[in-house]
Amino acid sequence: MIKKILVSQPKPSSEKSPYYDIASRFEVEMVFRPFIKVEGLTAKEFRQQKVSVLEHTAIVFTSRHAIDHFFNLAKEMRVAIPEDMKYFCVTETIALYIQKYVQYRKRKVFFGETGKIDDLLPIMVKHKQEKYLVPMSDVHNDSLKTMLDAKKLHHTECVMYRTVSNDFTPEEVKDFDYDMLVFFSPSGIEALLKNFPDFKQGDLAIATFGPATAKAAKEAGLRIDLEAPSEKYPSMTGALQHYLLEHEED
Repeated sequence: MIKKILVSQPKPSSEKSPYYDIASRFEVEMVFRPFIKVEGLTAKEFRQQKVSVLEHTAIVFTSRHAIDHFFNLAKEMRVAIPEDMKYFCVTETIALYIQKYVQYRKRKVFFGETGKIDDLLPIMVKHKQEKYLVPMSDVHNDSLKTMLDAKKLHHTECVMYRTVSNDFTPEEVKDFDYDMLVFFSPSGIEALLKNFPDFKQGDLAIATFGPATAKAAKEAGLRIDLEAPSEKYPSMTGALQHYLLEHEED
């Protein structure tokens, strides 16, 4: 029977999170503990890529992490970002986050509606004269580069941050007594095996979100008890609620 679930994500900021509803309804303890964390490259590491920020006239941001690490690196390298630099963001939420670092002016900040780069592309094409810089994580594929190439946009991709294991303390290792683990990325699976090299699944249930996470879990020899999203349950919380309902009597 599942009584204690470890969700490998930061604790939700809102008390209205569906996770709390699930915890209350099924009388389970929810523990939020990220298995991975994001850290920025040092100025020395970034310089090895031989990319000049100031040779570009626009920055493409796909996440808040990208914004944080872009401006932190610029500060560390003493690069003054020009007032007329333009910013292209995949969502309005990400666009508004830029205010943390620079004065927000609508004429130089553009954003898509859906959170997908496909939605941002038509806006970027309208600004074909720009030289785009795309800050990325060390874990990425070439799909964005391929899309920008197809539109003949002048662009440079560069790594500004990386995903690393958020190592467990000896106390956390000793108290690792969960009935279910919930993962959202292949990096989370890697971090589990790094922290627990002799990990034996046994009766421990494992839930994965997204095909890449499921693939990583299977390749690691883990048994997946709950795989999301599905057509019926597009969210992890919806799938988890259904799973707990089915296994209430176990």
